[in-house]
Amino acid sequence: MKELSLKIEWEPADEIIKNSNIYKILKDENITYEEFLKRSFSDYEWFWRRFFKDINFKWDVEFEKVVDLSQGKPFAKWFINGKLNISKNCLDYNNLNKIALISEDETGRVRTYTYNELLKEVNKLSNALLNLGIKEGDRIAIYLPFIPEVVISLLAISRIGAIAVPLFSGFSEEPIKLRLNISKSKLVITANGYIRRGKIIRMKDILDRALNDCPSVKNVIVYKNLDIDIHIEKNRDYYWDEICKDETFEPKSFDSEMPLMIIYTSGTTGKPKGAFHTHCGFPIKSAQDMYHLFDIKENDIITWITDIGWMMGPWLIFGSLINHSTMFLYDGAIDVPNENRIFELVDKHKITILGISPTIIRSIMPKSDPDKFSLESLRIIGSTGEPWNIEPWRWTLNKIGRNKVPIINYSGGTEISGGILGCVVIKPLKPMSFNTINPGVEADVFDENGNSIKEEIGYLVVKNVNPGMTRGFYEENERYIQTYWSKYKDVWYHGDLAYVDSDGFYYILGRADDTLKIAGKRVGPAEIETIIIEHKLVKESAVIGIPDEIKGQVPVAFVVLKENVENLEKIKEEIKQLVIDKMGKAFALKDVYFVSDLPKTRNAKIMRRVIRSIYLNEPLGDISSLVNPECLDEIKKAL
Repeated sequence: MKELSLKIEWEPADEIIKNSNIYKILKDENITYEEFLKRSFSDYEWFWRRFFKDINFKWDVEFEKVVDLSQGKPFAKWFINGKLNISKNCLDYNNLNKIALISEDETGRVRTYTYNELLKEVNKLSNALLNLGIKEGDRIAIYLPFIPEVVISLLAISRIGAIAVPLFSGFSEEPIKLRLNISKSKLVITANGYIRRGKIIRMKDILDRALNDCPSVKNVIVYKNLDIDIHIEKNRDYYWDEICKDETFEPKSFDSEMPLMIIYTSGTTGKPKGAFHTHCGFPIKSAQDMYHLFDIKENDIITWITDIGWMMGPWLIFGSLINHSTMFLYDGAIDVPNENRIFELVDKHKITILGISPTIIRSIMPKSDPDKFSLESLRIIGSTGEPWNIEPWRWTLNKIGRNKVPIINYSGGTEISGGILGCVVIKPLKPMSFNTINPGVEADVFDENGNSIKEEIGYLVVKNVNPGMTRGFYEENERYIQTYWSKYKDVWYHGDLAYVDSDGFYYILGRADDTLKIAGKRVGPAEIETIIIEHKLVKESAVIGIPDEIKGQVPVAFVVLKENVENLEKIKEEIKQLVIDKMGKAFALKDVYFVSDLPKTRNAKIMRRVIRSIYLNEPLGDISSLVNPECLDEIKKAL
């Protein structure tokens, strides 16, 4: 990272600082940001009570103590003896006349719900679920496109004390079947289909094939999203509008640690990991991150290009509603009818907080034209999913943010309900960086021996606890301990490579299991990829490390070009020379392969471990979260 010599490229205007949520806290408490941050790591009572007061969060029964560590840090209990039903903080305790939700799909269909209208729909589904025999603790899978019924389903499940199991809308039958059977889901909420790139995706048909071998599933609720016919299994399947009738419902109050949701994430090998979250965990951490990092206000309209199967889907839903704001959902491809689709949506719906990923930016950069749009409503650009490269970051700041709107870089994970590193609007930004540790999350960068380091690449860790941390993996607590708590004593090991520069800015360099160790020096793939993408014809790249007798490992690059090129050998040599010029001969690429796409998850993470497995002819592990598995054959051919 030193080689990049990154300098500050965005400074907050006084108006941004003085109108921020963080500034109000600092002024009230008469402290500096550094003092606020430090206190947030250890004074749990002050930090969380202050946050609940700031957002007017309501407890049905006030908690007596913030945290109980008697069972150890991995199994911390939160908000002891508190009572709540998180759906009430999302719905009942809001201004019922305010707009809660706006949605648009690929065909241009727009739907809008006030908090009151959303509450009525949630109550209807809550009653329907109870009438189908669902009890507290039963698992209910959500297999839906990113439409309003996703929000209604998530809130209704939590409202009755059941446990939501979100599934990626692009799953085929095998990953659906696997997750339904692991979670022993009793009911699935789905749609008959949705439109993607102009094509009808018949969701119910896919689900039916999965259900041939899912004995735990007793019922299916089907939302008619499209005007298409489907098979309805008698005494098992029910149309949404036929059973969701009664809008009168009185929700119970639950213990703060009432189970809420199991979100499955892909494992490198073996079956997916089920991160287990509670009413006082994931939703509260989501809301806290939105308030402190994304500076969300009640008049904001926030969106994220996401899916219910990625944590940013539930994050968007819970965080926006608990903060009394408005969410916008988009269900469709982000480049249909063209690469300007995102900007059209921002202007049309007056979106103020736009969440994207670096991969999305890299994909739309070559053909989009943000200059055609006013984008004057935007005040925050959010980013997560993958490490940035420098030119896409600058393009985003300049073209979308007009050099005024900050890029709130944000990194954490499903298992921690949001961020570990982030940005606040009161501090300057360097490209690709995080200008702060998340308030409440005592992050650090450790070396192999557990020493805190700066200006060296190390491992991202968390030294304290926070309510967003998963309560374990569903029915797999030994695996949970092994994954997060076994590398360093009483310290959460997150699995990311990180770096802190001399000015205190943080950088994520990729997953630790993607690390390259070349001639004794550890380097993250993002560091080499950032250099490769400087080539004018490169759209994106993925770098893997392969065994080498002399250096231990050498880097190999897989590159997607912006356009067809006749002389690929010339481009290959230029890319190789670029890496040598910027990083030195020790880091020279062994080879460069050109492909039309890279394997990605729905949240736009490039699955480098899959590329490496193909290269080394090893088992691929769990690839159920891939959105483009067809690209694997092309990679095999390229080799």
